[in-house]
Amino acid sequence: MKDMGLEGVIRGKKVQTTIPDKSQPCPLDKVNRQFYAPAPNVLWVSDFTYVATWQGFVYVAFVIDVFARRIVGWRASRTANAGFVLDALEQAIHQRRPAQDQLVHHSDRGAQYLSIKYTERLAEAKIALSVGSVGDSYDNAMAETINGLFKAEVIHRRGPWRSFEAVEYATLEWVDWFNKRRLLEPIGNIPPAEAEDNFYAALERSDIAA
Repeated sequence: MKDMGLEGVIRGKKVQTTIPDKSQPCPLDKVNRQFYAPAPNVLWVSDFTYVATWQGFVYVAFVIDVFARRIVGWRASRTANAGFVLDALEQAIHQRRPAQDQLVHHSDRGAQYLSIKYTERLAEAKIALSVGSVGDSYDNAMAETINGLFKAEVIHRRGPWRSFEAVEYATLEWVDWFNKRRLLEPIGNIPPAEAEDNFYAALERSDIAA
């Protein structure tokens, strides 16, 4: 990916996109606002936001691994249906191949994340489903933070946006930059990819020593 000249900024105003589906049973909240994971592929959080373009709204979904805040799946769409958040999940599962019965997936109460297809896919992959119990932004704070950084570092800075294709390509560039070069203070002012590499290197050294 080319260097876009991006730099980190403080998150700005949040955008609410959650439309609860009260007809669907709400799973338990297994996270309780404790966004910590001791290793990769232990806890993922998911959310989506929207971008105004000259051709209409574009919706962008992210799946984030909590351990190093790495974006492991994403998708842009012209419609906010369950299919596009499922596509982001499929990308995450394909890339990460998480061990069965060891991963929790957390989201808000949005109808997309409680849809039959989405919950069935999680069950098929043996990923535990967790949903915020109260239904405000704090219940999915880490995903909201990533959305806020995306809006501040790409959307507000480089707009106005002409088309779906422009947003999609800019998101592709930003995700690559965010994962590989964006310094994050909560993980020691290093990029998410480096934090994960350090974890696996330390694990390998520990196995050799044992």
